[in-house]
Amino acid sequence: MNPRKILIAVDNSTCSEKAAKAGYDLAKTFGAEVALVNIIEPVPANVNPDLSLAPVFLDTYDNSEENSHVLLKEIENKFSNGVPTIYLSVIDSAAHGIIQQSDEYGSDLIVIGTYGRTGLYHFLMGSVAEHVARKAACPVLIIPNKYEEVI
Repeated sequence: MNPRKILIAVDNSTCSEKAAKAGYDLAKTFGAEVALVNIIEPVPANVNPDLSLAPVFLDTYDNSEENSHVLLKEIENKFSNGVPTIYLSVIDSAAHGIIQQSDEYGSDLIVIGTYGRTGLYHFLMGSVAEHVARKAACPVLIIPNKYEEVI
């Protein structure tokens, strides 16, 4: 496998940072480009009596998109070491958004972190990483939160 396009899914978590580090290390090794993707989870819509969206709802998305861009820039600055990077930020559910962005970008590999939760929490909430691994059209590298780089 020689990935040319690596999609790294990030959010504002430590396991996401570990995935970003691993993804950028692979990109450097293979001379690949990176797309950082951050999914903005939809919030329930408040509809006014005139059937327009409430201003608070629209402000929430404007703020989320701005925060998403700031997060992607921070991840790039921290881990890229000159690897060409593009930003992808969309409003969607996490797993569906990652898979859709991967397909549109044409990624050869998806790198995603996971908290590694088990038991009842995993049963009730499922795992975004697991769902992406089952549905993606390309290989998925899942970096567990317990991952420590071997030096």
